[in-house]
Formats: sequence, C-alpha cells, structure tokens
Amino acid sequence: MPEIGEVGKTLSVVKAQHDENVFGKVGTSAAEFEKSLLGKKVVDAKQQGKYFWLVMSSPPHPLFHFGMAGWWKIRDLETAYYKPTKKEEPTWPPKYWKFILETSDDPKSEHAFVDFRRFGRIRLVDCAAEEMRNVSPLKENGPDPVADKDILTEEWLVQKLQSKHVPVKALLLDQANISGIGNWVGDELLYNAKIHPEQYSNTLSPAQMKQLHESIHYVCSTAVELLAESDRFPEEWLFKHRWAKGKKDAPQRLPNGAKIKFVTVGGRTSAIVPSVQKKTGEVAADVKERDSEEEENGAEEDEVEEQKPKSKPKRKAQEDGEEDDQKPASKKKSNKKTPTTSKGKKQARKDEEAITAQVDGVDTSHPTAEANITVNGGKKLPKPKATKSEEASKPPTKSSKRDESSGRRRSARISTNGK
Repeated sequence: MPEIGEVGKTLSVVKAQHDENVFGKVGTSAAEFEKSLLGKKVVDAKQQGKYFWLVMSSPPHPLFHFGMAGWWKIRDLETAYYKPTKKEEPTWPPKYWKFILETSDDPKSEHAFVDFRRFGRIRLVDCAAEEMRNVSPLKENGPDPVADKDILTEEWLVQKLQSKHVPVKALLLDQANISGIGNWVGDELLYNAKIHPEQYSNTLSPAQMKQLHESIHYVCSTAVELLAESDRFPEEWLFKHRWAKGKKDAPQRLPNGAKIKFVTVGGRTSAIVPSVQKKTGEVAADVKERDSEEEENGAEEDEVEEQKPKSKPKRKAQEDGEEDDQKPASKKKSNKKTPTTSKGKKQARKDEEAITAQVDGVDTSHPTAEANITVNGGKKLPKPKATKSEEASKPPTKSSKRDESSGRRRSARISTNGK
C-alpha cells in the first residue's frame, strides 16, 4: 500500500485515459472517474486484502485492485516497485498511466496509477464511507490478517480449516476465506509453519493450526511494516531463495543445503522445502494416486467377473453361429430359382425357355410327366405352360392379344433353341 500524501488535501487536477479492461470491465469510465473526483477532498485511505480505496469528502469513493502489475506512483518519490531490467530515465507522466491526480494545497503532490499488464480494476462505489466493506466486492472477501486481527483469531481459523476439505494452500489463496494472501505470501507462511501446502486443511493437528495462525500474522504484518521491500525481508525467509526456478545454473536450495521443490497447488506454482514441510496427513496428490490404484484394481476385478459368465454363452453363440451359417447355405442354394433383381429375372426367363425347349414333345398331360422332367442334377422342373390349342380353348381375356403376341415371340425363340 503506497504512502498517501494527499490525505486531507483537495484534488485540483484529475486526468484519466479510458481503458476498457481497467475501467470498463467493472462498469466505470475514465470520464466518470474524472467527474466524480475533481474538486473533492481526500479524507482517508483504506485497505482490505488486495483492495485499496480513497475515502472522499462525498460519494462515490474510488476503489482499486492493482492486479498483477498495477502500481501507485508518487512524483519525485521512490516507491517499491517491480524494478526494470534496464535503467530508465524518470518521466512524468509515467508510462502506462491510467489516471493522474494533483493536489491544490502546498506542498503540491502528484500521483499516478500505472498498469502495463492491464489486469488492474478501478471502480466507483456510491455509498457512505463507513459502509464500503458491506457492499460488493468487499463484502464477499474474508478478514484481512493485518486490519482484522480481532476477527482472524485462532478459534476462527480452526473453525475455517476444519469446515473444509481442500489443500491448505488453496484455502489460504481463496480471498473469500482470508483477504490479502497471495502466492508467495502463502508459500512463506506455510514454510514458516512447517506445513505441506497439499495437505488437506481438516487433517491438520491442533498444534499445526495454532502455528499456522501465528505464521499468518507474523509474515503478513512483517511484509506490510517493511512496505513489501524484499531487500529488507529476513534472510531466513524462503522468499530470498525461491526465485531460482527456470534460471540456468541457479541453485534451488537454501543456504543450509535444503532442497527447494516446486509443485502446483490451487492452480499456482508453490515452492516448498520437503525436509521441513513434512506430510503429516492426507494430501491431494496421495488421494489421486490412491484413487487411481483403486480404479485400476476395480477394473481388473470387473474384467475377471465379466469373463466368467461370458465364457459359455460366448461358445454357445459361436456354435449357434456355425449352425446358422450352415442353414442359410442350403437356403441360398434353393432360393436361386426365385431371384429378385431384374438381371436375375431375365436369366430365369432364359432358363425357363431352355427347359421348355428340352421338354418339347413331352406329353405333360400324363400323370407322371411332371415328375419325370428333371435337369441339372435332379432338380424338379416347373410345369410347362399350356400349348396354343389349350390357350385357344380358354375364354378370351382383355390381355389375350398381348398374351398371343408374346407367345409367338417365345415360341420362335424355343424353336430356334431346339435347332
């Protein structure tokens, strides 16, 4: 939290340049920001966790979340900040500024909010100053370890830890539980408490929960008192040695030789010292491993159970299949005389004509004539059609002419085949 030199002073200049991410995503605009603050007096500055706001002489009050890289700069005053790799000449207004404030009273001071990554958010909250923490988004956040020591007691923390079954670091990072604990702060206080970040919160012993409460207040209060200037942090802090990850030839160990390991907890990279932070209860990684083994064993048992009852039916199905394969074979053979395709019909007609030609001259009126007419290995031949004289004796029909003409064509073909 920056030093607020303008408390008690009136804002004579308010300039803002609109950024849809910084202003727009939370329903504010640069123009509204300028109009709401210009000419008003800054009464106080407040903070809850990662939120910071100015209490103005009248609503609305500007509420800020600095995001990943947002910062409050004061002209001609060095403030703690992410130091650039290359030295830059001081310029004003600074690069990536979102708004600039100037006071009218002497000594005049100038302030700017910068955010090159644009993850910061600027809101205007229209309520009484004393109600700020009772409206969104502040009311959805848990107590602040520095500002709410009377709320974040050991009893309160024990109840919170035991009411949830989540990795302890994930619980600490959730702002709905406790405000203000970020990634490196969470690692630092867990290292100080000698607790593994993956261990489930409701498996901690009473002694571990007591130590965790002390570590939360110690780490957070120390960091705030030192204005988050890492150069001033105690040498024994993990913070001083955790940044070697990904750097070539950089030692990932503490000065005493203890190895620093990195794991992912709650979606964030966590630095731990396994020799210090022992697993004393069920942890998330162990549960996943155990569950996978149970699923694997269960799958093997299911496979065995499935094989036993299916062995006989499977053979029966094979036998039935063999029988089925044999039965249709004879059916297919016998069904050849009733083809369904047009090509098959033509072929059937030709076969019929050939058969008629072969039996020409046979007296089909004899009782045994039909039984004696065979061809192709004893196949029973269809009964020959009636002769012309027989047809002539039948009563005429509407299609008699058609039948006579077709009969002549068929007789001609039979005669030719007979030759």
